[in-house]
Amino acid sequence: MKKVSSIAPSGTLVGYARCSTDKQDEARQLTILHEAGISKHALYVDHAQSGAKTSRPAFDKMLSNLEPGDLVVVAELDRFGRNSGHVITTIADLRERGIHVKSVADGVDSTTDMGEAMMGFLAIMAQMERRFIQRRTKSGLAEAKAQGRVGGRPRKLDDKKIKLAIRLSDEGEKAKDIASTLGVSVPTVYRYLALA
Repeated sequence: MKKVSSIAPSGTLVGYARCSTDKQDEARQLTILHEAGISKHALYVDHAQSGAKTSRPAFDKMLSNLEPGDLVVVAELDRFGRNSGHVITTIADLRERGIHVKSVADGVDSTTDMGEAMMGFLAIMAQMERRFIQRRTKSGLAEAKAQGRVGGRPRKLDDKKIKLAIRLSDEGEKAKDIASTLGVSVPTVYRYLALA
């Protein structure tokens, strides 16, 4: 039997759980994470949070605290987001930051060669998802403009701040520091960087 080689994470073992109001679901996820070796101080839990919410308090805090080499463990991949596109994009963003991902129920573990190959595939899918979103957004805005409407929610960053965020990122600044400088959330920074 061929041995599967692994890439040992060099950072912190972190767990994330997203729970509805169903206490049974919460207990199951927490049991899985504790059995995976997640300590209480490295556990982030969003209570009564729908996956449809882009911003989740514990998730946002975890994102801002993660460092390259850390390993994020979830009970199932769908804990990461509101739909498959959001899950794929989130995982790809973590991978780009050098952060490993493990889903216990799904058998996905980026610290193994097979898991890293799966992460590469998910990154390709995330890039496609971003392009689809950009294309749909541009098309929708062009149509609205042609009809004399300007829609959508107000942008959190103007062009000058977006350029600054990109420059700071290129210079190696951490997303949480960029977010602090610009007065926005870490996920907002990632969203604008992904569209750059």
